[in-house]
Amino acid sequence: MEGHVIGPGPYRATKLWNETIRLFRGGMPLRRHWANFRCYDGTFTGSEAVDYLHELLRSNYNFGPEVTRYQTLQLLRKFFKAHVIEDIKGRHGTEDFEDNSHLYRFPTMSPLKSLPTRPSWRDGSDLPRLIRWDDYEELPQKENVAPPKSAVLTSDLWNKRHSVAIGDVHECKLIRRREVTSKQVDHIWKSMTITHLQRVLGLKTLDGILNPVHVNGKHIVDNIFSVSKTGIVVLENKADDMPYWVISAMKCLANWPEGNDSKQPLYPGFERDVLRTVADYYQRLKEPLLTFHLYEVFVNILSLLQEQDKGTEALQVSCLLLPPPNRRRLQLLLRLMARVCCNPHLPPLNDTISTRTLMVQMFSHCVLGSPDDMDLDELLATKLVTFMMEHHSAIFQVNTKLRCQVEEHLSHLKRAQIKYAGSDTDFSASPAFCKQIKRVDCEEQKVIGTQIPLQQLLEGLIADEELPVKDKRKRLKQFQKSYPDVYQKRFPTEESKAAVIPEKTPRLKPHLALFNLKKPFQPFQRSWSFRA
Repeated sequence: MEGHVIGPGPYRATKLWNETIRLFRGGMPLRRHWANFRCYDGTFTGSEAVDYLHELLRSNYNFGPEVTRYQTLQLLRKFFKAHVIEDIKGRHGTEDFEDNSHLYRFPTMSPLKSLPTRPSWRDGSDLPRLIRWDDYEELPQKENVAPPKSAVLTSDLWNKRHSVAIGDVHECKLIRRREVTSKQVDHIWKSMTITHLQRVLGLKTLDGILNPVHVNGKHIVDNIFSVSKTGIVVLENKADDMPYWVISAMKCLANWPEGNDSKQPLYPGFERDVLRTVADYYQRLKEPLLTFHLYEVFVNILSLLQEQDKGTEALQVSCLLLPPPNRRRLQLLLRLMARVCCNPHLPPLNDTISTRTLMVQMFSHCVLGSPDDMDLDELLATKLVTFMMEHHSAIFQVNTKLRCQVEEHLSHLKRAQIKYAGSDTDFSASPAFCKQIKRVDCEEQKVIGTQIPLQQLLEGLIADEELPVKDKRKRLKQFQKSYPDVYQKRFPTEESKAAVIPEKTPRLKPHLALFNLKKPFQPFQRSWSFRA
């Protein structure tokens, strides 16, 4: 019984606990056993329970094949204390569960954990919106330069352009955002990183998973830009760095045998003592490297590891939220684990288990853990550390998509823009989320969104008393050609048009004057002679 994958969401560890109990109770074979000359039906031995649950966990995607038999035994002991199982005498929690022939059974009802009420973080600590063009300053104008006058479009120019914006072009001015401070840059990285993480996890909200108050934007910036050539975080305060002797011990194991200064072990088992020195340092840390605040984030990322690219991207983004000292320790540890597991020249570090299994078991609880000591912490940490160890080089690379988005936003804030007088529209605002609507609603919105501004434009043209009547008629005629539907709706009849626009006065032609001839037409008569 493999069960189903518990996807991302709040309290995923609690859901996994309940799912494991359900699978264990529903699939564990029960049969009749004899003990102390008595017959017990519906029971199982401790060894049978370990065998079945171990195979169940290894085949379950939520945990994976890295689960060991010892980890399975530890989980059954937690089951025994939580009264998920009991011995044949009804006792639970008073003794340890043993991997032997001792008989156990299921109680009538196994206790399942109830999901706690999700805290409401959105009301008090939700992230403010990104910094945009709300604050701006005017660019200083040069002296002895007359300010630009408002350009009035002539009727001929208006007819040529067929512009919708009938009338005067408003005065405009060049504006720019105030200089972006380092604190604002940190805030932008914080806001956009959390948004990117939410999108990768496929969640509508991060309530119950990540409280934005626990995210420091400066940590993100330092993790991206304050790095060495090899990509390891460089700390500003050297006091927060690891002790020199721990770094030397890690170099010795990572580069074995060249890492040893004396070139030869000082005594048999020297490499095991060096590993124990490193393990003691990490196991004495006050909290896991992934911090208690980010526990739910990384537990939810476990559900994405089936898709390597998606899981790697989620870990790239979430590891940017770590404090720089934690990120540095985690980088060095994972790199050490990967090199030790792949080093054929390194002697065995344990006589019973492989080096890979030893490294995962030794450091998994140093990487991931919850403040409440969740019952499945060890199994979840094993799966996460195994994946991070195998892909640590890609995980600690800065996500390209996120970096490009932030840099484009910062570049946009520094770019000057043009603002028209009386216009408060901020075109830099990010688009809102879209929702699918019906085709009928879409057509209705299309009509409303285009006709209302045109109707207002037409009414403004009609009410413009300073515009000459001749120019007004020309513009109305052009409007009628461009938008006949809007024009017809405003002037359905000639009477409605005449009530608003006076008819053009007909031009009278002048009457022809009758000119009376002073004398009637007479034939030609010679009045004088050329004779001498």
